This record gives sequence, structure tokens and C-alpha cells, in this order.
Amino acid sequence: MIGDLFPRTTTVDVRHAAAEVAVLPIGSFEQHGPHLPLVTDTVIACAIANEVAAAHPVLLLPPITISCSHEHAAWPGTVSISARTLYSVVADIAESLRRAGVTRLVLVNAHGGNYVLANIVQESAGLALFPGRADWHAARAAAGLETSSADDMHAGELETSILLHVDPELVAAGHEAGDHVVEDRRHLLTVGLAPYTESGVVGRPSLASADKGRDLLASLAGSFGQYLAVL
Repeated sequence: MIGDLFPRTTTVDVRHAAAEVAVLPIGSFEQHGPHLPLVTDTVIACAIANEVAAAHPVLLLPPITISCSHEHAAWPGTVSISARTLYSVVADIAESLRRAGVTRLVLVNAHGGNYVLANIVQESAGLALFPGRADWHAARAAAGLETSSADDMHAGELETSILLHVDPELVAAGHEAGDHVVEDRRHLLTVGLAPYTESGVVGRPSLASADKGRDLLASLAGSFGQYLAVL
């Protein structure tokens, strides 16, 4: 259930655990077609972070729930903050953690439009951005997804599968008939997503399953070990 995605640790728990690496889920509040909620990316980021925290000794933080979703502005409900604001929020969180003695932070990002996060990590010491492209590729293969990240960009097989696994009540009826694939999206940053899809979907949600969602998350939790070793 969605309520289980948030950390329930107390200050006593944190003191006893003394984790050296913190994990910050970063989602968004944006349209995900007619069958997925606006909080989809936040649910996914939290689901990944929870899987990571269950498998590795990390400090799990609550999510950032609004980020850079400007390409989805044509659909009602989408809310964005600027890249500079997101940069500042993440930088402030990292500094607060350092003051508390936690010098390493992993940004668990579930929204592709948060390009600025790569710059934050590039410019900072002790930060990492997860999952990377290779991690998603490995997870797709491990879960047996039939689509690729290129043709399953938004509200498709991958995202719908994770929500079916985490909380199927978040997936509205009709996703089985919601497929929409458009391969050429070269001007997306300039014109937004609306010229490429009327529904807001770019992908094949009809192929989604809860089992795929489970296997996607399990694969990502395994991939995280490499990041922990590097940090």
C-alpha cells in the first residue's frame, strides 16, 4: 500500500543504525495518462528506495514529491518547480546530512525530466544518482519486459508494472487498451510531450504485470550494491 512507502524510523532507530549512506527518493507530480495517478513517479522512487533499504544498510529519507515536469504542463494536475529550485533543495538536504555526520547521499530518481540531478552529482563529492541507464536496462531484462526504454517512455509497461506490484488499486481500469508508441520525439524538450501523445502515454501498459514489477525492483536492489561499493 502507498502508506507503507514512507520511512517509519524514529530518531532512536537512526542513532542505533548509524548508517553512513542516505537514500533520497525523488519523484514528481505529473500526468501519467488516464490509468496511473499523478504521484506515480514518487511511488516508484519510494518503492525502489524501500527495496534498497531492505537489502542494504542505508538511511532512508522521505521523498521529494514535486520536481521538473514542465514537459507535461499541457495536462491538468501537473505541478513543477524549477531546476534551480530542485538543485537548491537537494543541495540543502545533502548539507544537512553532512552536518549530522552522513557524508554520502544517493539520489533515487524516478522522473526522467530531472536532468539537473546529474549536474548536482557531477559537481558534488559523496553523491550518486541511481538508477542509471545500465541499471534500468538490466532490470528490464531480468523482469522479461517486452519493450525498451526508447519506446516505453511514460506510463507504459515498466511504470504500470511497478504500480501493479506495489499497490494495484492505484492502477485504473483500461490500461490494457492504453498503448501508444511514438518513436520520433526529437523535439520533446522544445515543444513538450503533448504533440506526441493525446493520452499522455508513450509506451505499452497492456504488457504490464505485477510479477514484472516485483522483478524490476528486485533487480534494481541488486544493482545498488555497486553504488554502495563506489561510495
